Amino acid sequence: MPAQAAVGATDRDFGVYLHVPFCRVRCGYCDFNTYTATELRGVKQTDYADQAIAEVRFAARALERSGLPARPVSTVFFGGGTPTLLPPGDLARMLAAVRDAWGLAPGAEITTEANPDSVDAAALRSLADSGFTRVSFGMQSAVPSVLATLERTHDPERVPLVVEWARDAGLDVSLDLIYGTPGETLDDWRRSLDAALACAPDHLSAYALIVEEGTKLARQIRRGEVAEPDDDLTADMYELADAVLEAAGYGWYEVSNWATGPEHRSRHNLGYWRGADWWGVGPGAHSHVGGVRWWNVKHPAAYAARMLQGESPAAGRETLDAETRRVEDILLKVRIVEGLPVAELDDAGRTEVAGLIAEGLIDGAAAIGGSIRLTLRGRLLADAVVRRLVP
Repeated sequence: MPAQAAVGATDRDFGVYLHVPFCRVRCGYCDFNTYTATELRGVKQTDYADQAIAEVRFAARALERSGLPARPVSTVFFGGGTPTLLPPGDLARMLAAVRDAWGLAPGAEITTEANPDSVDAAALRSLADSGFTRVSFGMQSAVPSVLATLERTHDPERVPLVVEWARDAGLDVSLDLIYGTPGETLDDWRRSLDAALACAPDHLSAYALIVEEGTKLARQIRRGEVAEPDDDLTADMYELADAVLEAAGYGWYEVSNWATGPEHRSRHNLGYWRGADWWGVGPGAHSHVGGVRWWNVKHPAAYAARMLQGESPAAGRETLDAETRRVEDILLKVRIVEGLPVAELDDAGRTEVAGLIAEGLIDGAAAIGGSIRLTLRGRLLADAVVRRLVP
């Protein structure tokens, strides 16, 4: 990590992201940096926890050398891939390494992602006992035909079970949903929302399916085997989700995220949107500290070799200039419920505010009070709003 990271402010939260790049199967829509057993080229999942721990220790030394005063970790997030393909003991050791390196802030949020079929009651109790506070289950849909199109392998009837087990273990629960899958109807989506709400999660994420180039789904659409997602139907699904979730007592706090109260918002993800500092551990993981951003080598074999040799796993870096940071702040902060301070806009951006109010894309009263806050229509067109604010 470069010395420029020392410009980071000590009052910014510091988070740690640990990427676990393993999946049992590759879903057709997924373009994340994940690998099945046949793609690992001799890399063993059983060795991965030690490799990640080696990077945590490397990170602690690098931050100490940077001159940036030590900060306890506010949030830890295990993502993937499927982190819970590793034994709970491995995840516990990785978390312990973070705790040993920096300490955990009081009330630190410790999250792992999980598939409904990758955990049982004993595993969830073990995670809670080792310090995890939160689990985010990849539910995606309650409709078997939609799950089949997405190539998700879990039984939707298992979701209420794993939520109950997580509750019994004392963990907060988030459910992740995807909408706009080819062939999914508005009734299908309502069925998924109702099934998710029946589990009474603390937090719910709903993401529109994005067809990423290079994925199996993109090839299927190109060959005419699967219909393209319908943009108008996708917008209807978002509006339905917001109405159903609001009626059930969930408030939106980011365009794709709702929670039962501020205490159940994902503090780790809020750190990304608010420009906090974080170190990303693992193959392909990205980091940001004090205006410096870097990213690790992508393949687990290359990552393992770097860690075995005691070398930095970084593949590249960039130092963000003031204008780039300002533009990124606008892009991210406009998506959260607190909104973007009007003061962060330049003169050209401020001239767009009146038009955005007139078009119903931002809240007029909030803008007069000094914040750009998206309306429901604005959330549907968030990217267009950003393009107006950053001409």
